[in-house]
Amino acid sequence: MIPRIDASALRAGDASALAAVREGARETGFLTLGNTMISGEEVARTIACYRAFFRQPESVKRAVDMARTGSNRGWGAPQSEQVDPAANPDYKEVFDCGVTLPGSDPMAHLPVYAPTPWPDAPPEFRPVVEGYFAKARAVALELLRGIAWAIGADRAYFDDKFDTPMALLRGNYYPARPDWAGERDFGIAAHTDYGCLTLLATDGRAGLEVRLRDGSWQPIRAETGEFVVNFGEMLEMWTNGAVKATPHRVVGGLEERISVPLFFNPNYHTNVAPLGSGLVITAGEHLTKRYAETYVHLQQAR
Repeated sequence: MIPRIDASALRAGDASALAAVREGARETGFLTLGNTMISGEEVARTIACYRAFFRQPESVKRAVDMARTGSNRGWGAPQSEQVDPAANPDYKEVFDCGVTLPGSDPMAHLPVYAPTPWPDAPPEFRPVVEGYFAKARAVALELLRGIAWAIGADRAYFDDKFDTPMALLRGNYYPARPDWAGERDFGIAAHTDYGCLTLLATDGRAGLEVRLRDGSWQPIRAETGEFVVNFGEMLEMWTNGAVKATPHRVVGGLEERISVPLFFNPNYHTNVAPLGSGLVITAGEHLTKRYAETYVHLQQAR
């Protein structure tokens, strides 16, 4: 069973909320989250902006094509990402934006802090998406505090490790499953997320599936204004397996679907090696390697 968490109860240290977070982190690697500072109306407005962007002609979207940026910022065309080497590139479209550092910052040149090429239309796209991005980061950090508390760490353990986060906000556009799609074609193929925590908003339509410990696939969805949360490879490694990264996928169905994941990852130089191991694995090195393996334009640049 995938636990549902009330964000207000978790913030207050409610024992049942902490127990549910512990279960989700250690057992399923997934949970759902409600009653956050982000309203359903704000989520719906953000999804509407992404939908308006994705429905524009390809020639318009090509103006902000990430294949020209050398980073994962901007529009990603269908088949621009391959999360599973055994499957074909995913048929979804994406738009990625991230935290950008000022040019005077010594880390500003790193691709994980690259500027976002924003589209001109729809005109409200950038302010709406940036406003949502800021609130989603605050929700994710508050959730990390609850996770730290639930697994026996200091509640503030993660705070100073996320003051310049390698956070990435994505709009996913999954069209109806194409007629030509075969058994190796997916909206997004089976994978585990690369980083720490993913906070996923959706338009309420079904599509996401989670692989349970017995190997079966279970659908998971949340109403608009609630969130699906899952944990990535980095957090599993960092916590010595106290938090689990779980494979998930989108096969695709009869209807288009839009989702908005926030991939919340720590500062570039944070050591995410297993606690107590004496090793050093920086978050930036881990993410850069995994991005280069996934984005087709970065695979071709290697």
